[in-house]
Amino acid sequence: MSRLVSNHLEYDENKLYTRLLAQFEVLGMTESIKAITFARKKHAGAIRESSGQAYIVHPLQMASIAIAMGLKDDNLIAVIILHDIIEDTETSLSDLPVNDQVKHGVKLMTTKQLDGESKSQTKVRYFMELKDDKNAIICKALDRFVNLATMAGEFSTEKIKKNVIETDQLLLPILREAKDLYPELTPTLYLLRVMIRSVNETLANAYGVELKGEQLYGGNATYDLLFGEVSPSGKLAETWVKEYADIPFGDTFGK
Repeated sequence: MSRLVSNHLEYDENKLYTRLLAQFEVLGMTESIKAITFARKKHAGAIRESSGQAYIVHPLQMASIAIAMGLKDDNLIAVIILHDIIEDTETSLSDLPVNDQVKHGVKLMTTKQLDGESKSQTKVRYFMELKDDKNAIICKALDRFVNLATMAGEFSTEKIKKNVIETDQLLLPILREAKDLYPELTPTLYLLRVMIRSVNETLANAYGVELKGEQLYGGNATYDLLFGEVSPSGKLAETWVKEYADIPFGDTFGK
């Protein structure tokens, strides 16, 4: 199967790298040139067990989709290419050979559990903080779209369900809010929401997940259950917040 996959342009590391680098050079995208060169070196030899693909393929796919959508901002593409590098390699933020704006986007794309936080709290804070940077929001949307589109048959049923619920209750509401924060991105955000919702609903139907229709950050109960932080008995009540402040740790969001 890996041989068949590698024969397709979308999954061929060398072709993706060569094509994108050529586009960056023509467009004068200096940050993206530094990012793609650095990322390929850092991800060299790393293979995803679930798919057998090189790690670098995922961010290169995302960058290709972004450019096909007309998103050619140099800082955005650099964030996309580097978005996994801190979590997946022995690289620190200060090691990145890019400007501070790109580093900020990469930092927001990196999940880090703070002292005293539960996994569910970390996840909600992570998504809330994405709103601080438009490049991080778009990067996360593309990241989730590609992951949702390729996870069937590669991820466990439990992991797929977690991603479907997370997308419905965290990512899609964030994308809806982002259009007010970044009105110039309204068409892009709308398209990304449609793309993501379509795939997410397909997975939800296939795996028997009940969606809540992008209700705002559906409380913590779902995530506490999914991450094994609680062991419910009987009927699990549903709780849905109306405002950020209604969540116990809401006053720390985005800080």
